[in-house]
Amino acid sequence: MGQFVIIGISAGILFLFILIYSMFRRYKRCPSDRILVVYGKVGVGTDGSRSAKCIHGGAAFIWPIIQDYEFLDLTPLSIDIDLKGALSKQNIRVDVPSRFTVGISTEPGIMNNAAERLLGLQQQQIYDLAKDIIFGQLRLVVATMDIEEINNNRDKFLSNVTANVEAELQKIGLKLINVNVTDIKDESGYIEALGKEAAAKAINDAKKSVAEKNRDGSIGEANAYQDQRVQVANADAKAVEGENLAKIQIANSEALRREKEAEALKLATAAEKVQAAKALEEAYAAEQQAENARAEKEKASQQADIIVSIEIEKRKIEIQAEAEAENIRRIAKGKADGVLFEKEAEAKGIFEVLTKQAEGLNQIVKAAGNDVNGAALLIIADKLQDLVKLQSEAIKNIKIDKVTVWDGGNGGKDGKTSTANFLSGIYQSVPPLDEVFKMTGMELPKYLKGEKKDEQQADTEPDNKTE
Repeated sequence: MGQFVIIGISAGILFLFILIYSMFRRYKRCPSDRILVVYGKVGVGTDGSRSAKCIHGGAAFIWPIIQDYEFLDLTPLSIDIDLKGALSKQNIRVDVPSRFTVGISTEPGIMNNAAERLLGLQQQQIYDLAKDIIFGQLRLVVATMDIEEINNNRDKFLSNVTANVEAELQKIGLKLINVNVTDIKDESGYIEALGKEAAAKAINDAKKSVAEKNRDGSIGEANAYQDQRVQVANADAKAVEGENLAKIQIANSEALRREKEAEALKLATAAEKVQAAKALEEAYAAEQQAENARAEKEKASQQADIIVSIEIEKRKIEIQAEAEAENIRRIAKGKADGVLFEKEAEAKGIFEVLTKQAEGLNQIVKAAGNDVNGAALLIIADKLQDLVKLQSEAIKNIKIDKVTVWDGGNGGKDGKTSTANFLSGIYQSVPPLDEVFKMTGMELPKYLKGEKKDEQQADTEPDNKTE
């Protein structure tokens, strides 16, 4: 039982693989130089049916059984048409050898015509079919035109051939690509005669043109020679007339020159004499001016020597005074800068000392719990030894050259001698420490004054009693 299941599954898989492979094989792609024609059951047209579906440059799935396909080749066909003895409109037989290039059209409607009429045909069969159509249409076009028109107006001839032939070729799905008419001949030699006539006419026209040009050249040459002689004679006459006028002008100019030269000579002689007199006068005046100038120069030179020496001495004194003033100013400025620098340094030192003292006092106040009196007591406690030392040295430097003491040896009221009382008096002249503090506005602590503890308690008892 299990073997049959495995065989069934294998058969199903094989069938599915064959089906998928067949589906892929039925998907057809159309190359660019062909037309894919799908025929069979290809859809419904306007009339209820459609014979084929044409695809160019795409792809389509070909359903098995109900559809099939073929390709139409788009390779152009070159067809030689050796048309001979075609009757023209003038009933003259002409030969029109030509070459036509045709191919299957890719326009949608014309592709369907090709699928319907050319599918399954070989290239030679399509070639023969197109050749027959071209022959008939070419004869028709020749029959509607005169030989002169065919020979002279090739564009119109080709346009008529293209219109008639292409319309017929489209009916079977072909397209006219190119038309080339090599030569046109007729049996009677009419076209050749027309050519000879045209050639003879052209030759005669050329000969006539050459003769006319030669005639015009001879006439022009004679006219030119005539004009040359006339112009040469006129030029000679004008030249002689010009020469005569020039001679007259030369004579007039010569006479005028001599007249002017005589006048100029007379004026020059008079001018020379006048200028000589003026020169003598100016020479005398110049000598007198020179003497005056020389005297003035001597005078000015003497004055200049005196004035210059005075000015030099004056300028020398001014320069010395300016130098001394500048030296004094620089010395004063140097002293002032030194004093200013010294004072600035001193002020900066005082500022630093005071700043540090202020910081120290601030630290002392903080150490005393922000109590100003406590901070003062701390400072006093620190400086107490120095204060006592200064107080004891108040009489240290008293100079006593000689002291005479008359002492009988008897004791005083308190049992002291006179000498002891004298020394004690000198020491008591020093102000007590308490008074020194009072002078500064401060109060010495009670424990430094030597007051007894019981007195302090006595001061507080009334308060207790009052309470």
